[in-house]
Order: sequence, then structure tokens, then C-alpha cells
Amino acid sequence: MSEPTTPSVPPTPPVPLSALLAREDLGLRQIAGPPAPDTVIHWAHTSEMADPYPYLLGGELLLTAGVHVPEAAGAGAYFDDYVSRIVAAGGAALGFGLAPVHDTVPRALVAACEAYGLPLLEVPPRTTFSGVARAVWQLMAQARLAELRRVTEAQQSLAAAASRPDPVPSVLRQLAQRLSAHALLCAPDGTVIASAGRPPVPGTQEALRKLTVVVRPHTDAPRDAPASATDALGDTQLAAYALGGSSGFVLGVATRRREPADHTIASVAAVLLSLLTGEHQSGAGAARSSALVRLLLGAAPAEVAGLLGNGGRWLVVHARPENGTPDPVGAAALGAALGSPLIDLGRDVVRVLVPAGREPAAQPGWTLGVGAPAEPDGWPAADAQAARALARARATRAPLVRHGARPGLTELVPRADAAEHARALLAPLAAGPALTETLRTWLSLHGSWDRTAVALDVHRNTVRQRITRCAALLDTDLDDPDVRMELWFALRHH
Repeated sequence: MSEPTTPSVPPTPPVPLSALLAREDLGLRQIAGPPAPDTVIHWAHTSEMADPYPYLLGGELLLTAGVHVPEAAGAGAYFDDYVSRIVAAGGAALGFGLAPVHDTVPRALVAACEAYGLPLLEVPPRTTFSGVARAVWQLMAQARLAELRRVTEAQQSLAAAASRPDPVPSVLRQLAQRLSAHALLCAPDGTVIASAGRPPVPGTQEALRKLTVVVRPHTDAPRDAPASATDALGDTQLAAYALGGSSGFVLGVATRRREPADHTIASVAAVLLSLLTGEHQSGAGAARSSALVRLLLGAAPAEVAGLLGNGGRWLVVHARPENGTPDPVGAAALGAALGSPLIDLGRDVVRVLVPAGREPAAQPGWTLGVGAPAEPDGWPAADAQAARALARARATRAPLVRHGARPGLTELVPRADAAEHARALLAPLAAGPALTETLRTWLSLHGSWDRTAVALDVHRNTVRQRITRCAALLDTDLDDPDVRMELWFALRHH
């Protein structure tokens, strides 16, 4: 049987042995092996096998009552062989339970654990092995919750830093603060363009620069480079992350010790820096800023659309997360997936302006509504189309709905005449915009109370009351299909 080279541990934070010893309800006592702060436990396992090696994965606190120990064990090499097999399997510590088999921990076992550097715990008679295992899992759950909270807080602070006037230095400073690290950003030519945090040891920055070469894409084979790489400088942990695919920018991070959540936090920073450096490299960010300034100074949308590229034809996309509310990082990731950095983050909805040549696809975790391709003067109408498409997508539980703009019977009536007819027919509802929108949504969903309520985020009784009010004001029978058809025609031109 081949011996494992590294323990196979679960994707959860380990438990310091010292935290387990600190539990007064367990009454555990370490009687051999290295100091507890240097040992971590990944799980607890009970076994009375004379050779537990085949049943260990590594990182365990192995619990035994010594049922397997022969009477003459203290006089031979039994405990030496037993402990060496636990260490070879990657076991983290051994817990020996007192009573009913042994009143004391065998001296030969204590000596073997000292010789092999395996922490040995004495488990008192009042403490069950299941109680020890439960304590391990409780401590792991607490550590996991603390880790998730740390990642969430770091993500929020990094996103806030990315929205500052100096986003790149701000993100690096926040990353260095969150990880107690030294962080730097290297340009495609290897030049350090920004850094934050004090280097842990002399030579840190130069070591990081050398590591960034490993992940920096080569001109002739950009896909040959890995996305990230790690190394060490003494006790200092080094990591490098390639940004933006083949852009050439690289993030370097140096920490005294690597915590379980550090990689996740650094990855969030890498995503944000990818977006920021991508704009810096391409110059598109400057063009968009110029377009915004011109709009604020009174230019017409058609005059500045050329700065955005794509010949002025764009799609308006409305998106809403399936769970919760949108956040800056999620909105940025959605824009990247749709191929556009032109994002408007609202309270409940994210709006994205997408080049008409890029057909939006459904995105996991999001519900999308897409308007028809439009020139700058048609963007407000396309925005309204996308909003209605999103409402229909949410009502029908579809991941994506596109506005249907194909020619139909409406083309047979001049637009001005149709608009005049719509104003006259819907005049009784003019004082109540909510009534008009409810009628529009209700008709689009074939008179479904529940689906209309979902689309409008109101109670179904509110929908019934509004539709009843519409019928009274219009003095018509909304169950008549001819009436519905005429009203739908009018709403299309209203």
C-alpha cells in the first residue's frame, strides 16, 4: 500500500487543537507531543483497529479507548508501530479515553507519541468520543461562519474602494489592509505601477515581481500561462494573479501566513482590478467619460454615441438577481458576461447598455429583459421595452425575454392615428399611471392575477382592485376578447 504524501482535508477551516483543549466541558488534557497552538484538526475519527492507517485520510483527531492494545504491549514495540502508522497516515493527534479498558494512559504510548511528535490527549471517563467529535464540528462551523463573514466584509469594502476616484490604489490599499499583506500591481512590461502595505521582509517586492512573470501571458502563446501561482520567501507566502485574460497586468500579494479565506479575498480584488485595468489599457474608459461629460454639458445622445463605438446601435438590458438585491461586484460581473462595461446599478434592477452585435444570453442567477436594437434617439423607448420584458420574464419564470418588435397589424395604421386613438380610448385612465401599467401587464399575461402580481411586486388583491377600477372607468367588459384586443392595440401606442 502506498503512503499518502499530503492529507486529504475538507474545504472547511481547521480547528486549532488549543481551541479544543480550552473547552472546559470536555476536560481534555495534553500529555505528550508538540505544543497545541502548532496543531490543527480537520475532523475526528474513532477506531479500535490495531493498525488504523487504512482508515485515515489525514488531519484527524483519532480517538481510541485502547481496546486493541494487547496485555503485553508495554514490553514490546507495539505502541511504537501503532503511533508511527498514525503519523504516516497524516493523523493530527491521538485522544486516549480512560475507562472502562484502561485506568491510565500507557506510559509506552506517551513515550511513542513524544518520539514521533504526535500530540496525545487524555480523555476523561465523563467525556464521550461523540461529545469530542461534536465539539470539533461545532468549532469548525464557528470558524466557517467567521470565514464567510470575513469574505463578505472584504468583498463589500473592495467594491466600495473600486468606486472611489482613485480605484486602483484604493483597491490595493484595502486588499493589503484586509490580508495584513503587501500588494502590488505590475504592468504588462513588469513595471510596478501601484503598491500598498509594508513588505513583510526585505526582498519581498522583488520576489513578487519574479513570480508575476510566471502568470504573465506571453505574446506568442497567451494561453500557456497559468491564472495564478504561489511561492514562498522564508515564512512569507507569495501569490500572483493574472488580470483580464491576456491583458498582461498581474496582481501580487505577500502575507506572513496564509489564512483559508485569503485566496477568495484576493480573487475578488483580482476581478475588480481586471475591470479597472482593462479600461485603463484600452482607453475605452476615457471615451465613456468624455461621452458623459458632453451629455452633462448639453450634447444630444446622437452626438456622443460615436464615442461609445458600435455605430450607435445598442440593446438595453434590464436584469434582476433571482435572490436578493444587486451589488456592485455582481453587477460588474454581469456586465462583463454580457460584453459591456456600461452598467447602471439600481436598487432592484441592473441596466446594461450592450452593443447590438452582441446577442445577450441567459445568465445563471439572473432574470433578463432585453429591448429592441435602437439608435440613440430610441434608447428611452428601448429602456421601457426592456423593463416590460423583464416584468414578463419574472412573471413567466423565464431566464430571458426579448421585446417582440416584428411587424404586424399595427403597421397597417399610421402611427399618428394610432397614437391619437390610444389617447382617446385610454383617457379615463390618464390620472392613474398605476392603473395603465397594471392593465398593460394583466393583458400581456392573459389575465393572470398571480403572474401580474409577481411582475408588479404587488398583492393579487391589488391587481383585482385595479383591473375592476379600469373596467369601471373605461365602461367596458374586460372579459370580451374584442375589447382586450382593442385595448392592447391602444396600449402599444400609448
